[in-house]
Amino acid sequence: MVVDCAEYCEGRRVANVAIENVREVLKKSDRFIWIGLHEPEQAMLKTIQLEFNLHELAIEDALRAHQRPKIEAYGDTLFIVLRTVHLQDNRVEFGESHIFLGSNFIVTVRHGHSSGYAEVRARCESTPEMLRKGPAFALYALMDAIVDQFFPVIEFLQEEVTDMEEKIFHEKYRRDVTTRIYRLKRQLMDVKRAVSPLIDMCNRLLRFDLKVIDDAARPYFRDVYDHTIRINEMLDSSRELLSTALEANLSMISISQSEVSKRFAGWAALIGIPTMIAGIYGMNFQFMPELTWRWGYPLVLVLTTVICIVLYIRFKKSGWL
Repeated sequence: MVVDCAEYCEGRRVANVAIENVREVLKKSDRFIWIGLHEPEQAMLKTIQLEFNLHELAIEDALRAHQRPKIEAYGDTLFIVLRTVHLQDNRVEFGESHIFLGSNFIVTVRHGHSSGYAEVRARCESTPEMLRKGPAFALYALMDAIVDQFFPVIEFLQEEVTDMEEKIFHEKYRRDVTTRIYRLKRQLMDVKRAVSPLIDMCNRLLRFDLKVIDDAARPYFRDVYDHTIRINEMLDSSRELLSTALEANLSMISISQSEVSKRFAGWAALIGIPTMIAGIYGMNFQFMPELTWRWGYPLVLVLTTVICIVLYIRFKKSGWL
């Protein structure tokens, strides 16, 4: 459950720390703690709550997960919920990251399909002059990494939209195309729900009412904000293209059905001519002068054939056959 727990001083990793010794480290004004947890049990979170004096409601959310992205302030501690995303076997998988941020600590709790933050921690440790800014800079690095995970996912979804457009205009109508469009539309909506709240969250982190965020680290969240705006614009563009593709698909279906209806009507007209003539001479009236005429039968056959050929040529030219 405990992926990593380290003590930092002046932006440099000093030592690994056991959870039960965290309180002693927090007494030092020039140190801060960075703890990474993965799907911890209730007992572990209870220990974390006691060590860092965290609010019980935030701990409850971190235990149950399945929370919407949000940022909440509990005294001098921030509780942040972020949705993570990544591709697995060409499928979009979601996870959650819960972050507790204080003036001298940061605790991350991962749930579900979420890659670890070892690389993020390593990048921060490689730039001690930046990590010297404290837990707020670690929060920026985590949020920046989470937001950057959305770009390859959106690029994948955009390629799917492009492929869908080609199938609509270059292939015959198939039921699975409509199914794929709705499935892709749902995926874009899920990603949109995960990203949209980040705009308000970044705006709040940029304000000066959150004392936990140091003034030196505050400008870095503007970079996260810019990336979030870009992702939202890409999502809106993809959703608009997909809606247009869906309308085009429905239009192509209507056109295809119209073509089939015209063909049915054309063949019905061709079959209707001999049927009508045969019906007239099959009424068995006693006095029908053509019935006793020697050339009546050949003439009717020739006339029926000529009419059918003329109609076939006309329908063929007009595109009904």
